[in-house]
Amino acid sequence: MIKKSANVHWEGKGKKGQGQISTETGSLKEYPYGFGSRFEDDRTGTNPEEIIGAAHAACFTMAFSFAMADAGFETKSADTKAVVHLDKEGDGFAIKQIDLHLEASIDGIDAVSYTHLTLPTKRIV
Repeated sequence: MIKKSANVHWEGKGKKGQGQISTETGSLKEYPYGFGSRFEDDRTGTNPEEIIGAAHAACFTMAFSFAMADAGFETKSADTKAVVHLDKEGDGFAIKQIDLHLEASIDGIDAVSYTHLTLPTKRIV
């Protein structure tokens, strides 16, 4: 089993408080987040939703590249943008949808193969 970790530290009261996010790898080290970076237009910090979006896009893009490789194609480049929808629900919020937008450059692939490899399929077990 692989385990990865992150730590969060918070100080202060509600909207006036400030948090810091650190990851095991050090990619984020005491990186700030707070009410302003989550619900307003403060661009000096991060927020949980963009971190979830980045994680989802990173996982998808890597899986996409592996699927291309398994089919015999090389991924020259792949760029995925995740749009996380944070919806008000009662007294809180919920993520009900994450849109992924992929742009990729794959040599030698035709449109039918690309569509077949990238569209989700339902499998009946």
